Amino acid sequence: MKLDKIIAVRTGKTIYKDEDKAVKVFDSDYSKADILNEALNQARIEETGLNIPKILGVTTENGKWAIVSEYIKGKTMAQLMEENPDKFDEYLEQFVDIQMSIHEKKAPLLTKLKDKMNRKISQADIDATTRYELHTRLEGMPKHNKVCHGDFNPSNIIITDDGVPYILDWSHATQGNASADVARTYLLFWLDGNIEGAKKYMDLFCKKSDTARQYIEKWLPIVAASQSVKGNAKEREFLLSWVDVVDYE
Repeated sequence: MKLDKIIAVRTGKTIYKDEDKAVKVFDSDYSKADILNEALNQARIEETGLNIPKILGVTTENGKWAIVSEYIKGKTMAQLMEENPDKFDEYLEQFVDIQMSIHEKKAPLLTKLKDKMNRKISQADIDATTRYELHTRLEGMPKHNKVCHGDFNPSNIIITDDGVPYILDWSHATQGNASADVARTYLLFWLDGNIEGAKKYMDLFCKKSDTARQYIEKWLPIVAASQSVKGNAKEREFLLSWVDVVDYE
C-alpha cells in the first residue's frame, strides 16, 4: 500500500488515502481486540443496508494494524456546516433524518448498549453512591435493540459531490435504546462548544421522532458517566459535571 496521503489524524490512529481505498492505521500500542471489534462492527452494519463505506480488509502495515475500507470522496457534514453557516438548519434536518434511519435498523450480534454502559460506569471516577444510582437508573430504562452509532456527529458523515450521505466510524456501535444515542450526540455538540446547535438538535430530534425531551434527559447522566472513562482530562471534567447535577428520584 502507498500511504503518503493523510486524510485525517485522530487519537491513536491515522487515516490515509490509497487510490480508491481509505486505510486506517492504528498506533502500535492500540488494543488489537478493539481494532478487530471495530472491523467486525463495520461488517455487521454493512449487512443492515445502511450507506457506509464497505470494509475491504484488515491487515498490518509496518507492524501496525490497519483497517482498509472504500474511500468515499466528498466533504464531511461538519465541513459543510462550517462553510455554509446559513444552511446549518438544513444540514441539521438531514443529520437527524440519517440518525433516525440508523435507529430503524437491527443488528442482533452487536454488543448490548446496557452491558457496555454498566461496564463503563463501574470504571468511572465517581463515588460508589453515585455509581449505584447510575446503575439503578440504567437498569430501569426500557430495553430496546435498535442500532446505535455511539459517536454520531457531523464529522462522521461524508456527503459525496452528488449529495449521497455515508456514515463513518462504527467502532462504538451497539444495540439498545436510541435515546441513549441521542444523549451522546447532544453531549458531543456541547463538547464541541456548539451549545445552540445542541439545543436545536435536541428539539429537532424530539419533534421528528415524537420523543419526550425529559426521556432523553434521563439518559444524560448515564451516558456522561460512561463516556467519562475515555478522553482527556478536560473532557472528563466536563462529562462528570453532567453526572453531578442530576436529581435522582
